[in-house]
Amino acid sequence: MSDWLERFVAAESLPPDFSNVARAICAPLAGQVAARAAATPGLVVGVCGAQASGKSTLTAVTRRLLEDRGLKVALFSLDDLYLTHDERQALARDVHPLLATRGVPGTHDVALGLALIEALKRPGEIALPAFDKARDDRRPRADWPRFEGPAEVILFEGWCVGARPQGAEALAEPLNDLERTRDPDGTWRGFANAALAGPYRDLFSRIDLQVLLRAPGFEVVLEWRREQERKLRARLAREGADTSRTMSDAQVTDFIAHYERLTRWILEEMPGRADLVIGLDAARRPI
Repeated sequence: MSDWLERFVAAESLPPDFSNVARAICAPLAGQVAARAAATPGLVVGVCGAQASGKSTLTAVTRRLLEDRGLKVALFSLDDLYLTHDERQALARDVHPLLATRGVPGTHDVALGLALIEALKRPGEIALPAFDKARDDRRPRADWPRFEGPAEVILFEGWCVGARPQGAEALAEPLNDLERTRDPDGTWRGFANAALAGPYRDLFSRIDLQVLLRAPGFEVVLEWRREQERKLRARLAREGADTSRTMSDAQVTDFIAHYERLTRWILEEMPGRADLVIGLDAARRPI
């Protein structure tokens, strides 16, 4: 593990102590997944973690550890199931303007996710959906990566993977300034909650093993996301690349407000039912 993990840390510009984090989280997680996969072919592992919690990186390392055990592993993100730009613009026009911003339930192609999971369990080549965040649109199908099935393990990661809807009474009052000023009547948050209760419930019911990376709280998530954007801006500047698409701290605050309600609800509700809960401290170290 040591050699390739050190190369991975360097390639991803991760802090040096990430190797210790990977060993503390990913090694035992891979062991749990491998044990369950032996009894459940095509095991679907849902990995939920707030924005900037490190779920994509940790899932990638876990995949490598599972492959080192001889397992055939498919990995995809909820982000890659986003509706196209035009489809979200239509939702913004017909339902609520906030649905132009990708992320909340209702802005993903759930049918695509369901079909993908079923296809990954069968023999044959499968095209894995891919979303281009820089273009804010799905990549052409010809550019989607290929996977040769069947998968023995399917890793499905995303910020709200496995989330459940809130009760209707919880939606009555706005949670933050975004909801107070741009969704005063609750249409947007109601739409997202109804999506969780309907199509997303079908998608998340395919999960055999629910994993939660539990952040200390929403305020920490906000700071993580600001830090992530600062690092991106600094890297682009060093490379002489365009930094105009990055966000300021104020813009990150506004952006994250879209996800505050469900992030807080996941941190409150999911720990009691997840199969595996990995608590993180403010430095994203396992506790």
